[in-house]
Amino acid sequence: MTKPAVASRAKVYLIAAVIVIIFLPSFVKYQELSYKNRKLESRIESLSLENRRLTEEKHRLETDITYCEKRAREELGVARKGEIVLKNVSVRK
Repeated sequence: MTKPAVASRAKVYLIAAVIVIIFLPSFVKYQELSYKNRKLESRIESLSLENRRLTEEKHRLETDITYCEKRAREELGVARKGEIVLKNVSVRK
């Protein structure tokens, strides 16, 4: 190769290296922020679903006496007068 061809090829490599050095950190930062954004959007989605479920349950507890009684029986062991509460107890070794 001739000297001008080698010099122009070296200039192209130098320019490419400078461009990579300038834009690579920005690109890496963009990728990190994009990943965090996807994670946060997923978290928002799951929290929205949980919020909707809890709102529905709150509404049922406020309006549906049968559901309220069922939850009290299951979670608190509440019984009516004269009923006997049986609990399933697992045996530990």
